[in-house]
Amino acid sequence: MALTALQAKQAKPRDKDYKLSDEKGMYLHVKKNGSKYWRLKYRMDGKERLLALGVYPDTDLKKARDKRDDARRLLADNIDPNAVKQNSKKARRQALSDSFEVVSLEWYAKQHPHWSKSHSDRVLRSIQRDLIPHIGSKPLNDLSPVDILHALRKVEARGAIETAHRVKQVAGQVFRYGIATGRAERDPTQDLAGALQKPIEKHLAAITNPAEVAQLMKAIDGYRGTPTVEAALKLSPLLFCRPGELRHLEWQEVNWEEARIEIPAEKMKLKEPHIIPLASQALVILKGLEPLTGSGLYVFPSARGRSRPLSDNGVRTAIRSLGYDNETMTPPRL
Repeated sequence: MALTALQAKQAKPRDKDYKLSDEKGMYLHVKKNGSKYWRLKYRMDGKERLLALGVYPDTDLKKARDKRDDARRLLADNIDPNAVKQNSKKARRQALSDSFEVVSLEWYAKQHPHWSKSHSDRVLRSIQRDLIPHIGSKPLNDLSPVDILHALRKVEARGAIETAHRVKQVAGQVFRYGIATGRAERDPTQDLAGALQKPIEKHLAAITNPAEVAQLMKAIDGYRGTPTVEAALKLSPLLFCRPGELRHLEWQEVNWEEARIEIPAEKMKLKEPHIIPLASQALVILKGLEPLTGSGLYVFPSARGRSRPLSDNGVRTAIRSLGYDNETMTPPRL
C-alpha cells in the first residue's frame, strides 16, 4: 500500500528504527532520534542494494518518488543509479577544484612569498574584490572572454581604468597557471585586447627648472616640524628611494662604516639586496636622528608608536605646508 504525505509527516520516533513502505521498493526510514530518510531498495547483478533519495522534510514524498522513478529508468537500461550518483558527486568536486576561486587562491599562495607586501596585497585585493564575486564559482574551462570582460567592466564603472587593466593581467596569470596544472585549456583574457578603456596618462607633477628646484631645496632645508618628519623630508631628495623603502628603513640597515644603507633582498620587489650610498649630508641627518629613534626598530617611527613606521602622509603633509600643492610638486611617497 502506498504511503501518504500525512503518514510521512506524522511518523514519530520509537525505541528502535523502523521503516514505512511506499511502493516500487521505496520506503521511509525513521530513526529513533527522529530523523527520516528516503531509501530505494533494488537489485543489481544479483545483489540487493540501497539508494539514498533524500532527507525528509527537505525531500518530500513527491520529490522522493520522482528520484525513485529516475533511478528505476536507469535500472531499466541496466545502469546502477548509485554509480551515476557517485560519478555526479565526483564531477561536482572536480568542478569545484577547477573553479576560478580555488585556482586563483592556489596560484596566489604559491606566488606571493616572492612579492613585496604592497604588490601581494594589491593582487589579493584584485582576486577577492574584483574577480571572485563575478567568476569565482565557475570552472576555468567554462569561462569565456565575455565572462572576464563583465567582471572588468565592473571595475571600469567605478572609474578605476588602470586597475581594470591590472585585474586583467592577474586573471591572465591565473589562467596560465590553470593551463600549467591541467585545469584550463586556454587563457580567454588574450581575446580582450582593446576591449578596455585606455587609461588617461597623467604624469606626476615635478619641478624641473633649476632655479625652482633650488627654491624647493631651500624650503625643505628651512622646514621645522617633528624631528622624524623633518629628517625624512630632508633625506628624500638625497636618497631617491622607492616608495616605502625610506619609511620602512631600519637602523640595522644603516652601515655607518661603509656609509651606506643596505636593504635586504626580502624587502625588495625584485628580491635582490639594494645598496644606497650615503652622502656626507645624509650621514649628518641620520646621526642627528639616532639619539631620538636609535633605540627602536625604525629610523622613522610613527608618532602613534615605535612599532610602526612613519605614515606615508607624513612627508606629503610637510611638502604641503611649504606651499607646494599637487599641481606643482608630487611629494615623495615614503
